[in-house]
Amino acid sequence: MIAIALVALALTPGDTAMTPLHRLFADDWQYRMEQGPESATFLGDHRYDARLTDLSIAAIEGRHAHDRMVLARARAIRPASLRGQDRLSLQLFLWEKSVDVEGQRFPTWLMPLDQLDGVQLAFPQLIAAMPYRTAHDYDNYLARLNAFPRVISQTIALLREGIRTGWVQPAFQLRGIPAQIQPQLVTDPARSPVYTPVTAFPPGIGEAERARIAAAARRAIADSVVPALRALNEFVEREYLPAGRNAPAADSLPGGHEYYAWQIRRYTTLTLPAAAIHQIGLDEVKRIRLAMDSVQQQAGFKGTFAEFLEFLRTDPRFYVSSADELVEGYRDIAKKIDGALPGQFATLPRTPYGVRAFPDYEGPSQTTARYYPSAADGSRAGFMMVNTWQLSARPTYEMEALTLHEAMPGHHLQIARAQELAGLPDFRRNAGYTAFVEGWALYAEQLGGDLGLYTDPYSRFGQLTYEMWRACRLVIDTGIHTMGWSRDSAIAYLLANSAKSKQDAAVEVDRYIVWPGQALAYKLGELRITAIRRQAEAALGDRFDVRRFHNALLDDGPLPLEVLQAQMNRWIAAEKSGRPNGAAH
Repeated sequence: MIAIALVALALTPGDTAMTPLHRLFADDWQYRMEQGPESATFLGDHRYDARLTDLSIAAIEGRHAHDRMVLARARAIRPASLRGQDRLSLQLFLWEKSVDVEGQRFPTWLMPLDQLDGVQLAFPQLIAAMPYRTAHDYDNYLARLNAFPRVISQTIALLREGIRTGWVQPAFQLRGIPAQIQPQLVTDPARSPVYTPVTAFPPGIGEAERARIAAAARRAIADSVVPALRALNEFVEREYLPAGRNAPAADSLPGGHEYYAWQIRRYTTLTLPAAAIHQIGLDEVKRIRLAMDSVQQQAGFKGTFAEFLEFLRTDPRFYVSSADELVEGYRDIAKKIDGALPGQFATLPRTPYGVRAFPDYEGPSQTTARYYPSAADGSRAGFMMVNTWQLSARPTYEMEALTLHEAMPGHHLQIARAQELAGLPDFRRNAGYTAFVEGWALYAEQLGGDLGLYTDPYSRFGQLTYEMWRACRLVIDTGIHTMGWSRDSAIAYLLANSAKSKQDAAVEVDRYIVWPGQALAYKLGELRITAIRRQAEAALGDRFDVRRFHNALLDDGPLPLEVLQAQMNRWIAAEKSGRPNGAAH
């Protein structure tokens, strides 16, 4: 589950040599970096490292007006006047801005907090992502610590407006947020997760500066960060949780039916009714179940399917005894994959990645693993984050599929490679079409056999469990948000059809409730990518080269699925005619 590199355009805003198209892209990107300084930091643009986003209603309305303005500018450019990547870039810019402007009717900014994302989790992540090479870097860090109370105050104001207008999250799913905040309410600033940057200074900073910075950090944490977090905790416990929705469905929000349809469009990049997606899910569950039954037979298990699932959830052979053992296991799998990648990929990213554990306070509400992207300037590697909380919910048979998805050749390969694409506008190299990004990562799970994994029936069943999990999402997400499914019935459906643990199933369903439609993108994206591969194999026969195919899928960066289909149709035709390189662009 999952942002991408900043590689500056050769032409800068205001450069008279710029075409109107490139000036539009550069102006909009500059605005996005100024208005979203946290995103700029994560992307490797450190010009705004002393700032935090203005979350006032006036600032939000200003950003909405900007999007409407640049959409109008883009619509004034004639596609017929453009060629190659420029024409594709305009098409993508229009798609993104049109969806964003359409979504302005749904005030999702009034729900900036949930158990998976929000300032209580994002601020420590931001502080960890900042560079710490000079005294100026540390002054940026101190500025952000001291700006934190303003962000908390604005967040609370947005949440209160959400209560007033009915745009609130369901209370049950948010019940774990106080437990995420409370470990950060430290009496000793040195125990705060945002104190870490001053525990080890680079050699170039002298003792006097170190003392100044450390003392200022302790004051900022004690006087700004902790009181602000305490205020947020009190607000969540006393006001927000009591005001939360009882119904989990998106259609319980004002205009919720239209909102869910927009969420489907936004995340899947397709215009599909919920009922059609639900049926696709049911069909996939049936297909994958037959494959699971076959693997159960290969494993020699004589009981029922339900008994096999219980065996997988409870037998000690499938579980490790320490967090370190779990993390090391993922690192070993990642290294094994790395050595086999050249057989499947002609171009690999230069940016490295690592595997590390989530902080303990995130564990109870976090997913099994997650990918945090690298910075394009090389200052930060990508990381596969692993959940080591409750080891009895972390079976070893799922580790290979999960590493393929979150690290290589899944998220890290695709996102880092997009960062490194030369000649494309910043917004394309940093695009995050969920159906493409997550669809690619789910497709990557299927490559395990070709990369030397899935050598025993249990790991193979783990891969099928992850595929089944994503198929179940199509059924559950649409079931909850349009068909009246309860949380308990959704959890029961996931447990009945996969080997996911009860803890994982509960966390997953709660995620679908607070992120309507997001979970649909994985399976729909993977189905389209898999179908494109089959199309290419059938059309090219013996001339099909999987390394060239993977290059073609990734060469244009992330794309909406229908655009991807059109690009790959041209690539297949070019390969078939013996004219490689020219048709996909």
